[in-house]
Amino acid sequence: MKVFQNKHQYPCPNPPTFPKGGGLFDRQGRQITYLRLAITDRCNLRCRYCRPEEGVLFNPHEEILRFEELERLVAIFCSLGINKVRVTGGEPFTRRGCLPFLTRLRKIDGVQHLHVTTNGVITSRYLDELVTINLNGINVSLDTLNQKRFSKITRRNYLEPVLKTVQGAIARKIPLKINSVVLEDTSDSEINQLAGLAKKNPIAVRFIERMPFSGTVRAEKLENGDLFLRLNRIFPSITECFTDLPTTARIFDVPGYKGNLGIIQGHSRLFCAMCNKVRITPAGMLKTCLYDNEALDLKMMLRNGADNHLIREAIVACVKNRFNNGHEAERFSSRATEPSMAMIGG
Repeated sequence: MKVFQNKHQYPCPNPPTFPKGGGLFDRQGRQITYLRLAITDRCNLRCRYCRPEEGVLFNPHEEILRFEELERLVAIFCSLGINKVRVTGGEPFTRRGCLPFLTRLRKIDGVQHLHVTTNGVITSRYLDELVTINLNGINVSLDTLNQKRFSKITRRNYLEPVLKTVQGAIARKIPLKINSVVLEDTSDSEINQLAGLAKKNPIAVRFIERMPFSGTVRAEKLENGDLFLRLNRIFPSITECFTDLPTTARIFDVPGYKGNLGIIQGHSRLFCAMCNKVRITPAGMLKTCLYDNEALDLKMMLRNGADNHLIREAIVACVKNRFNNGHEAERFSSRATEPSMAMIGG
């Protein structure tokens, strides 16, 4: 299978054109319609690529945005054209009141698509309620189906409850994606086993390049390899599905599979030209790129009495100054250490 490349370095033969007029746009003309909302930096796993096992520094509770502050920000972003909201963490369900918060988010005018990213450890107990609020989808982080490997990667023995969440979501027909980080020691057999979930079920299994955000001193180089070439070697009959819609994943059909496979090349940053998302960290910082040093202190504005109009104008100005791509943002940031992914919301 031939690799498709163009001058933007992402696999879409017809890059989308963005509408003119109202909405939230950066200086490259990309329209922002997707908000990732990290509601906590706490997590019940200690994945080795995300944070150290001990000595984790958490934000004090008073520094985390309150639910009413988060809801106010979502309403402001929706007034600027955001229509998709994804609630992340840390692990979002470790925060008390997460489910009622999701129920209230669903009622905010403009939230057309509501999603959750979770590690699945305690999520199964909430699945019926998530169906009731008409959640549009769940992403479950799952890097292996091998019990010993799971314990080694996450430093916790929770594979069984995670699989209960996966199976429960499938049984309830909640749209499901499995996010699997490919590590240096991830075997072809593990990739095959995870892909098997999509063979039997109409779900997406997406293999993700390891990112540098590990809460430790920055590594000089990450050994990721080429996920596309590897997937094509393991599954030589795959066919890539192209789309004009903004997406971070390259999606592939496999003959005989009910679902599909994908790769997310976040470290390579091959999808920047199509990126339509911004993030709010648990501490209320707006990030217009995963690799930036945080662009706007929304918590300070909220707690210093700024009205919605002032916050909206600050967001528009901030997004206008968004970096062209993640490589540019990384060069500008010049960090000696990397934050944990749990601190920035994935």
